[in-house]
Amino acid sequence: MRVTYSELAKTIEALTAGETDEVALMATVACEVHHADDRFDWTGFYRVVEPEVLKIGPYQGGHGCLVIPFARGVCGAAARTQEIQLVPDVEAFEGHIACSSSTRSEIVLPVFNGSGDLIGVFDIDSNQPDAFTEEDAAELSAILAAVFRRSLT
Repeated sequence: MRVTYSELAKTIEALTAGETDEVALMATVACEVHHADDRFDWTGFYRVVEPEVLKIGPYQGGHGCLVIPFARGVCGAAARTQEIQLVPDVEAFEGHIACSSSTRSEIVLPVFNGSGDLIGVFDIDSNQPDAFTEEDAAELSAILAAVFRRSLT
């Protein structure tokens, strides 16, 4: 099953309309995105909880790492640079943190609130190599902006 981003965006918009609780929004987005595509093996958020530190937030899939410093891993790189990380081969990413041995590729997107503050990162792992595309990056980024920039200030 391959995601249809226009339908996914409509579903998430309907489910999150009027919600302002950050964790509730994260839980809903993680669930809907995770079940939208067979490539998505682990889908979830890491929240900024103190300077330069991410902690696990709502997710779908097996256990994730509990704490990730901005200085380590793909999630840390996304938080540190505030740029999307599209990693076709996690073994080739220097400093990759192997939370799951089955992960082969990954996409991590920074998440901002309506004030433009980084509130976390959205991480999707796949057990398939080179699973993510620029289209995934653009579409997921638009969904995250619509949900979190609209709802949180």
